[in-house]
Amino acid sequence: MSHDLFVLGTAQLGGLYTAMDEGTARATLEAAWDAGVRSFDTAPHYGAGLAERRLGAFLRSVPREEFTVSTKVGRLLVDTDEDVEGVEGFYGGDRRRRVRNYSRDGVLRSLDDSLARLGLDHVDTLYLHDPDDHMDQAIGEGFPALAQLRDEGVIAHAGAGMNTVAPLIRLVHETDADQIMLAGRYTLIDRSAETELLPLCVQRSVAVVAAGVYNSGLLADPRPGAPFDYRPAPPEQLEIATRVGELCRQHQVPLRAAALQFPLAHPAVRAVAVGCRGPQQVGENLALLGTPVPADLKEALGYAATG
Repeated sequence: MSHDLFVLGTAQLGGLYTAMDEGTARATLEAAWDAGVRSFDTAPHYGAGLAERRLGAFLRSVPREEFTVSTKVGRLLVDTDEDVEGVEGFYGGDRRRRVRNYSRDGVLRSLDDSLARLGLDHVDTLYLHDPDDHMDQAIGEGFPALAQLRDEGVIAHAGAGMNTVAPLIRLVHETDADQIMLAGRYTLIDRSAETELLPLCVQRSVAVVAAGVYNSGLLADPRPGAPFDYRPAPPEQLEIATRVGELCRQHQVPLRAAALQFPLAHPAVRAVAVGCRGPQQVGENLALLGTPVPADLKEALGYAATG
């Protein structure tokens, strides 16, 4: 069975929040493949190269024509003797510093380094990664490099992956990006992309991959101390998530199922990207993706408003 709407994210394979051992990382990828998952998203940022290396080691064992991979540019990795444990929330990763660079040369160097770690001669999609504070360089230098790679057939899709809406609106307006990754800004409890960004993507035929559908964990388990945007959820967000969870319970639908499926109701959204911490979570998420969500619950949660 193929799961065209599901992209396996690999931040957890790079040690997001807590280190992951080699065996669990491999088993996670094998479980996803065996279940029919054929799309994978990664980045140099995830474990300072660790996630790409682990994904690449697995992909060498399967036919290249059967899968797609997206990775990202904007953070070059530099060897260091510094203690990098826990830097930007990653544990057990490679001992490298992340250096922001959205220049043309930085983009090309980053891609070459990623291809070496992945063991591939090309990737399918390349995103500018979190260029929020570097938008002039990202649009003026970085994206034209991506566009040239796309024109030359080196990559199929070019865009940006971010968790803020305004810079993505600017990018879609000012470039010919054809795909973006939107993290955490179109979910059951944060719809800040709904008013302008998603309609703009429909208008300009830009495909959206929705990531962060659980808002860092709050929508997976709304409890005091649960994370929202990688920090403990503020009381107002916890209250909203708790109300949404109660509504799902009344309809006997898991909150995670509603959260996972919600973005897919919008015509701009092509797929959801979800990270999994072990093979069990792979199976759980795929089951949740197929869990029926009744029409009256969709209406109550606002699915109907998305078209």
